Amino acid sequence: MRVFITGTAGFIGFHLAKRLLDAGHFVDGFDGMTPYYDPRLKEARRAILLNSNRYRDTVAMLEDMEALTRAAEQAAPDVVIHLAAQAGVRYSLQNPRAYVEANLVGSFNVMEITRLLKPRHFLFASTSSVYGASPNEIFYESDRTDHPLTLYAATKKSGEVMAHSYAHLWSIPTTMFRFFTVYGPWGRPDMALLKFIDAIESDRPIDIYNHGDMSRDFTYVDDLVEGVVRLIECIPARGSDDDSVSPVAPYRIVNIGRGEPARLLDVIDAIERLLGKKAKRNYLDMQPGDVPRTFASADLLERLTGYRPHTSIETGLTALIAWYRDYRATYGALEF
Repeated sequence: MRVFITGTAGFIGFHLAKRLLDAGHFVDGFDGMTPYYDPRLKEARRAILLNSNRYRDTVAMLEDMEALTRAAEQAAPDVVIHLAAQAGVRYSLQNPRAYVEANLVGSFNVMEITRLLKPRHFLFASTSSVYGASPNEIFYESDRTDHPLTLYAATKKSGEVMAHSYAHLWSIPTTMFRFFTVYGPWGRPDMALLKFIDAIESDRPIDIYNHGDMSRDFTYVDDLVEGVVRLIECIPARGSDDDSVSPVAPYRIVNIGRGEPARLLDVIDAIERLLGKKAKRNYLDMQPGDVPRTFASADLLERLTGYRPHTSIETGLTALIAWYRDYRATYGALEF
């Protein structure tokens, strides 16, 4: 299989590309190597992928349609997986334009590529943030997502809507996945768990928003990648009435989350136990755009693929801490 993946120097894109390469597939990557977080981390991920003779990539921005077209045509992909995005809920309050350029213009360019190349399956990463102010305890793919709380969530919701129109107009089989708080080795340093680990190890205080009264459906990266890989072969056809497939397009939405939210304070306690150090805790009010909890229904993923994310938070944190210490010893301290 030939797969074209955007965002291969990113956290999830790196893990997915490596998994597909290890399985014997050919991967063409595309990444802008933006400095949103420590670029040395992205370079280290990229260097690992470039060790494979079945991997090649292009360093350019999604907004560069000429470069994107050239890279995608060279790849001649069977499958396109669009992971590249400007991520981060809080950063969208500081630099909203980056989200419009990457998540709207960039995603539009990728959709144009799929229209021209007609891969057998287009898979596109969305986020649990689209559920926004949902009053529901458990988030199902059929829930309304009309009340995003941040521009990040709004741009990802817009991507879902644009992709649906392309699937309808051009009969492009499309799967949108909504990711839930992904963590693990090679993770993003702007994410809470890695920030907590680094601060505790360095004897700095950690900021705990809403005074710790929140929970997240933490999903270990290997579980998420397993779900994505299995969904590649679950190609939607329009009109199915037993899952989230659109009645007018070959388009499906699938949550990828563990389905077992963890209380933030319990997670911090677990990090302290694993590090053998107590955190200096700085309790703060809720930040704008934050939600008190996320909770994925993983029923549809399991029904489609036979797989359900299962890695416990303790197991995942153990792997994350081991990687963090090894990375710091090999490459030096991460920039947070």
